[in-house]
Amino acid sequence: MKDIDPEFAAHLSSGVTTICHCWKLTRRDGTSQGFTDHDRDLSFDGVSYAAVSGFTAGMIETSLGLNVDNLEAVGALSDLSISEADLASGLYDDAAIVIYRVNWQDTDQRVVMRAGNLGEVTRGAGEFRAELRGLAHRLNQPQGRLFQYGCDTDLGAPRCGVDLSDPDFVGAGSVATPTAPDIRRHFTALSLGGFANGWFSRGRLLWQSGSNAGLAMEVKLHTSSAGIVSLELWRDMPADIAAGDGFTVTAGCDKQFSTCSAKFANAVNFRGFHLMPGNDWVQSYPSQGEGNDGSSLR
Repeated sequence: MKDIDPEFAAHLSSGVTTICHCWKLTRRDGTSQGFTDHDRDLSFDGVSYAAVSGFTAGMIETSLGLNVDNLEAVGALSDLSISEADLASGLYDDAAIVIYRVNWQDTDQRVVMRAGNLGEVTRGAGEFRAELRGLAHRLNQPQGRLFQYGCDTDLGAPRCGVDLSDPDFVGAGSVATPTAPDIRRHFTALSLGGFANGWFSRGRLLWQSGSNAGLAMEVKLHTSSAGIVSLELWRDMPADIAAGDGFTVTAGCDKQFSTCSAKFANAVNFRGFHLMPGNDWVQSYPSQGEGNDGSSLR
């Protein structure tokens, strides 16, 4: 049961109310943004809730037990509120959100209706749609170790032990030529000729200069042939990639035991179970053959 201020409770039961909803969004970098469905801006707890933001929310789905409550939010992409560049850079991934019911005549009279995090975010022509997940969604996340064939930790993490500052595992380069039409994720690079073909595939690229400076993206494919080095990223960057843009890129890992051993000499820290029987072994059955003494096996 919610603890409602007596004055707010009296207002709600009066029959004539001045109620609106406010949303507080806290990004991964700690920046808080406020939005409201009221026709003028509101402010409380040090956060300003913008009315002219193009941010609206749909119907809230509530269920008993530990099922996840869901809500969809729709907003216009605007440099003054939520920009496409910020969405693409991941600032809103798993952002915390709190939904208030507020008396707009006296914002001290309010109650928290929902709290949770942003889930899947999709971007369209001039707008975005975000799934708002209740706190119970944390219970659906895997906890502890994963028993699987591949490694269950990230390259360079404490449990991995690989030092990604080692010159063998990091390269500094710059863009030679963006590759049309994918000028936001595909380009040829300079100063990486000393690394083997595929060395940076599945690695992480961090932009040091240019329009995307400070942003990072995973490398989908690294090719090196006849002195030409090409990098393709998994997703488009928020801004166009231009010749001369500087970056650093770290070696990639496919999380297989053979790669951990041969590429990183780190087999002792491999966090997978490469000797675990697979589906083929589980589904196998005895077949007719000969024993060591030449006898028939059935």
